[in-house]
Amino acid sequence: MPGLGVGNAPASPKPLEASSAARSQTATVQMSGQFQQLERQVGGGSFDAKKVQSIKEAIADGRFQVDSSKVADGLLSTVKDLIRGNSRSA
Repeated sequence: MPGLGVGNAPASPKPLEASSAARSQTATVQMSGQFQQLERQVGGGSFDAKKVQSIKEAIADGRFQVDSSKVADGLLSTVKDLIRGNSRSA
């Protein structure tokens, strides 16, 4: 198709090669405080597959009960964290 650059790529592109300096560097990643808190609550990322399956079945059967007070508490906690985060960066 004209104008879209289709078919204009080189026949044999060269592979990207990282310089020796780039290869020797290591990346550092910092997780947010909210992620770290969630990770502590969940226990480092592990979960109970049987519990997940039972929740899926309860949802499918219409037996799953939502605890609105827990949802509200979670939302308020998230909003407080966001407000604290925004006030620090302002």
